[in-house]
Amino acid sequence: IHELRPHPGQVEVAFRFRSLLGSDHHPSEIAESHRFCDRVQDAYTLRCCPQVHGVVNDTIAFVKNIIETEINSATDNPMVFADRGETISGGNFHGEYPAKALDYLAIGVHELAAISERRIERLCNPSLSELPAFLVNEGGLNSGFMIAHCTAAALVSESKVLCHPSSVDSLSTSAATEDHVSMGGWAARKALRVIEHVEQVLGIELLAACQGIEFLRPLKTTTPLEKVYDLVRTFVRPWIKDRFMAPDIEIVHRLLVDQKVWEVANPYIEKYRSANLPEARPISPTAFSLEAPMSPCKRARIE
Repeated sequence: IHELRPHPGQVEVAFRFRSLLGSDHHPSEIAESHRFCDRVQDAYTLRCCPQVHGVVNDTIAFVKNIIETEINSATDNPMVFADRGETISGGNFHGEYPAKALDYLAIGVHELAAISERRIERLCNPSLSELPAFLVNEGGLNSGFMIAHCTAAALVSESKVLCHPSSVDSLSTSAATEDHVSMGGWAARKALRVIEHVEQVLGIELLAACQGIEFLRPLKTTTPLEKVYDLVRTFVRPWIKDRFMAPDIEIVHRLLVDQKVWEVANPYIEKYRSANLPEARPISPTAFSLEAPMSPCKRARIE
């Protein structure tokens, strides 16, 4: 699929997904238990992760190139060319390049939180996940992840406002000499705020995903994901009943920011990359086949 739309970010994200989720090299009891479910297609928030996450990867690469060029450039005014004995007034000080890049970064990275919040909804909604409502037993007495989901939704909503590009604005100052400016300072500050919101939302999703696994035990997921689960559970215990969630969210946020989750997952990604394993035929129940489905009775006789 992804070779037919070969954006670098999409291809890389899909590769990472295969390296962590592929049942041919990481058997998953949870995935196998869902193999013959009756869903024809997964929702976009599940099915389109490589496409959505991929463009974020490409956005970050694009912005990184611009910022690296910018911080290694001379942006003084006037420019002093000592070897030629010249001083020339120019426009290298204009911040349009970093301003536009940082506006673009905020818009791109925000989408990780937007799609993550929708996946949190799918985990918390029993009609979609077939798990207990809000991922907790004794619903009503316990609110579970309801407030955490509201927190994620609030952060996403705030980021939508912050994603409005500051660089589309300009005000004339200095007696109309500085008559077009980038507003890059605000672009940088709000990009940082959006990134912080994204980190928090992803932390909430990670907590919700680990909590969802609790209701599928004793089944196991893939080895890499079990390792991530173990990392989270080293610091955060499962939710049995309601408790103050902010400390747990902050702990997982730090695990993400300090790249502890990445350090667990990345060796499996690189091992898969070095092994150069061919892609196996998917066992997803959403994979389309021209063959007529086998009846449960016939399948049982064969087995």
